[in-house]
Amino acid sequence: MSLRLTEIFYSLQGEARTVGRPTVFVRLTGCPLRCSWCDSAYAFQGGTLWSEADVLAHVASFTPQYVTVTGGEPLAQPECLSLLTALCDAGYEVSLETSGALALEPVDPRVVKVMDLKAPGSGEVHRNRYENIACLSANDQVKFVISTREDYDWAKRQCDQYDLYSRVSDVLFSPTHELLEPRTLAEWILADRLPGRLQLQLHKYLWNNAPGH
Repeated sequence: MSLRLTEIFYSLQGEARTVGRPTVFVRLTGCPLRCSWCDSAYAFQGGTLWSEADVLAHVASFTPQYVTVTGGEPLAQPECLSLLTALCDAGYEVSLETSGALALEPVDPRVVKVMDLKAPGSGEVHRNRYENIACLSANDQVKFVISTREDYDWAKRQCDQYDLYSRVSDVLFSPTHELLEPRTLAEWILADRLPGRLQLQLHKYLWNNAPGH
């Protein structure tokens, strides 16, 4: 079994609940979505074929506690499911960054799912697979990337409609880098007294979103 990878690298987690933690990132190649604000378009194609055993060996070389499988959209490769289970079996704390456009039912329940719900500003709101919400547990997280007030108001409605604050551990509101001022989003959250979390992408401030970080 082989997977097509864009990169494997060791860095600080830039987002979600383990932000700031040293983490190994396994970035799979390919994505069926084309979000207007995508920051990883370099992972849409190309990449290199790796065996699952080689991926596990390379991850182990960093002696990590945390491993994040990301993309692109990692679930676009069916072999991703086996990799996630193998990483859990190896004793790592594993998270999956996913667009939410593909089925989450087969994902190993030990994996922390960090699922996007695509807001209108992404241009991909029609790709949201709302059936995935039923697959989320109290250990998972939902992320909204916010570029406009319309996106923010839409995200609030989803949180209420699907009772997201009670369903998952964290609801993350992330301002689109260089499109929405973080302070503006922070003020909206405070004015509405939302129980979600403002998320800034740490890696963009440290390394300007350079590949390998």
